[in-house]
Amino acid sequence: MHKLPRFRRYPAAVAILTLALSAASCSTGGKAESQAPGGQGRGRGGAGGAGPAPITVARAVKKAMPLEVRAIGTVEASAIVAIRAQITGELTSVNFKEGDDVSEGQVLFTIDRRPLEAALKQAEANQARDEAQAANSAAQAKRTTDLAQRGIATREQVDTSRANAEASLATVGADRAAIENARVQLQYATIIAPISGRTGALMVHPGNLVRANDAAALVVINQLTPINVTFAVPEGQLALLKRYLARGEVQVGVQPPSDDGPPSAGRISFVDNAVDQTTGTIRVKGVFPNVDHLLWPGQYVNVVVKLSTDPNATVVPSVAVQTGPEGRYVYVIKADQTAELRPVEISRVFGNESIVARGVQPGETVVTDGHLRLVPGARVAIKNETERAPAP
Repeated sequence: MHKLPRFRRYPAAVAILTLALSAASCSTGGKAESQAPGGQGRGRGGAGGAGPAPITVARAVKKAMPLEVRAIGTVEASAIVAIRAQITGELTSVNFKEGDDVSEGQVLFTIDRRPLEAALKQAEANQARDEAQAANSAAQAKRTTDLAQRGIATREQVDTSRANAEASLATVGADRAAIENARVQLQYATIIAPISGRTGALMVHPGNLVRANDAAALVVINQLTPINVTFAVPEGQLALLKRYLARGEVQVGVQPPSDDGPPSAGRISFVDNAVDQTTGTIRVKGVFPNVDHLLWPGQYVNVVVKLSTDPNATVVPSVAVQTGPEGRYVYVIKADQTAELRPVEISRVFGNESIVARGVQPGETVVTDGHLRLVPGARVAIKNETERAPAP
C-alpha cells in the first residue's frame, strides 16, 4: 500500500495556506501602491484630493468704537442711619409706616416725656434755691469785709465768708448745667429723622419699652437719592482711568441685568487709595441721582465707564482672532482665495468685536469659522457669499 502525498491527505490545510498567501500578496501590493512616487496623503488644509477648505469669513472694518471699562457693581445707599433711643422710657407714638420715605427733620418716634419734664422742673427749683443762697453768701461776705475794715471782724472771718460766697456761685453754675442736661434729655424724647431716605422694617410699636443705646435699632434709614455704585477696576486699567479723571468728570452708566430700559447715568466720585493685592483690582465708586429709584441698595448692576470714543478703529469679529504658541493671529484671505496667517495685536475687546491695533487693514477678509482645516497657503471655499474676498 502506497502512502499518499501530504497535501492530498490534508486538503483543508492546503486551502488555508493558499488564502493566506493571496492576502499577503494583496497587502504587499497595496502598501507599494501607497508608497508609489505619484501618491499623496490627505493632509490638513485640504491638500491632495480633499479640495479647498470650507470656511466663513468677515470683513475688517473701520468705525467709531467707544473706549469703555466694564465691570459688575453693587448698589450702596449714600448714607445709612440706624435709629436708636438715647433715653429709656415707654414708646408713646410711631409717626410713620415701615417702608415709607421720610424727610430730614420729620418726627419718627415719641417717648413718654413726663419723667423728663419732672426732672427739668426739679433742676430749675434747685437753681432757684442755690441762687438765693448765693445772694445771701455774697451779702455776708460784704458785711464781714466792712467789719474787718473797722477792726471788728478778723481776717479769717473775711476769708471764710468770701469762700462761702464763691462756693454758692459754683453751685448755681452746676444747677444751670443740670437744667441744660434735663432739657437735652427732654429733647431725646422726640426722635426725628437725621436724613431723608427710605425706612426699613419697624422693630418696635407704641407701648414698647425702649432702652438708651440698645443694640437693636428702632429702624434703619437708607438714603436713596443720590445713591452710590461700587465696582472693581483691574489694576492694568487704573492708569487709563486716572488719566481721564485728571481731565475732568468721567461718566459712568449702570443697568440691572433684568432691566431693558436705558441705563442710569452718573459720574465717578471716588477711587480707593490702594490696590487690593489679593484680587489685583482697585475699588471705584460712582454717584447717581436715582430720582426714579431704579437702583436699590444691595443690587448687582452692569457698570460701563465711558472714557472716550476712537473714531477710526479697525474692528474684526472676536471669533476671527485665534491664540497660538507665538501669540494671537488671524487668517486673512488673499485675492487668489488662499489663506495667509497674520499675527495681530488686539488693543481691547468690545462686546463680540475686537479692536486691532496692528496686523490687519480695513477691508481685508478674515476667517471666522473653519480655522482647524487651514494652514498658511491653503486654498479655501467661502460659504457665506456676501463676504467673499475680492476676485484676483
